[in-house]
Amino acid sequence: MKHEFEQKVFYSDTDAYGVVWHGSYLRWMEMGRVELCEKAGYSLTKLFEDDVTLPVAEINVRYKSPAKLEENLLIETTLIESTKISMTFGQKIYNAENKKLHIDAKVKVVATHNDGNLYRSLPQDLVNFIEKVKE
Repeated sequence: MKHEFEQKVFYSDTDAYGVVWHGSYLRWMEMGRVELCEKAGYSLTKLFEDDVTLPVAEINVRYKSPAKLEENLLIETTLIESTKISMTFGQKIYNAENKKLHIDAKVKVVATHNDGNLYRSLPQDLVNFIEKVKE
């Protein structure tokens, strides 16, 4: 399963040079992961109520080219790997019109209890999520 959405670059997303500030990409990638979960039927609020939190453990971002003010972007998110305690998402950010690649990233999240303690293996809800998203 792949999730895509478009995002226009606003002035507040840019730095003093008129290019997208690096933190804006991270925010859009977070939006993509949350929306992929929701598309698969898993609300992060519901997971939290079930004592599951998915903090980011590792981010590898390759900045390929700068996005600019008023550009329309396409944010693409897929689940590319899972282990017994983590999930890794592949995320790409393109120019929506010409498909020029701006960002190529991998984001690894781990399953923890709400108090921060790691699960020894993913809860069954997350295993079900992985099976549904990998279809």
